[in-house]
Amino acid sequence: MIALPGVYRPQADTALLARALVQEDLGPAEVLEIGTGTGEPALRAADTGAHVTAVDVSWLAVLTARLNALRRRIPLRVVHGDFAGRVADHRYDLVVSNPDLRGSTPPPAPRGRPAQGHSGLCGADQTVRRPAGEGLAAEVTARASVPWGPVLRARRDRLERQGRVAEAEQWEEPAVIRARYP
Repeated sequence: MIALPGVYRPQADTALLARALVQEDLGPAEVLEIGTGTGEPALRAADTGAHVTAVDVSWLAVLTARLNALRRRIPLRVVHGDFAGRVADHRYDLVVSNPDLRGSTPPPAPRGRPAQGHSGLCGADQTVRRPAGEGLAAEVTARASVPWGPVLRARRDRLERQGRVAEAEQWEEPAVIRARYP
């Protein structure tokens, strides 16, 4: 996997989300990945036969995802810009997002099903309850226990001051949250 300087190098949370997508029966589904970075989840979804659009606000991420798609010979549409401005006119069956330490639900596409990578530090169980207000049913479909990656290690002091982690804590439990229309 190529990761140009300044592009988030996939960690355990990204790998968990990518594995979860491979286990989905996506077929010819229309899939959108928001904030694609290297494109790993988007490429995994495309490799299953889905028609995937990946979007990122970073030109380096767009170039990285395109290079990874070419290298692996996987068809992937990668666009630059804010997802709302670039792909709002299209409906997707699945919307994928792996936000960085945010406990938020990705914006749903009409009739789409969100799939989100989620840090264990953000309270997956609380996030699962949020989509109900949008008429969605959500559940945790995958979990892992992994050592902290570089992002959490870089934020250790702040997380300790906020009381979100214990001083000796070095493991987290990322999760994949899926939401569906009932």
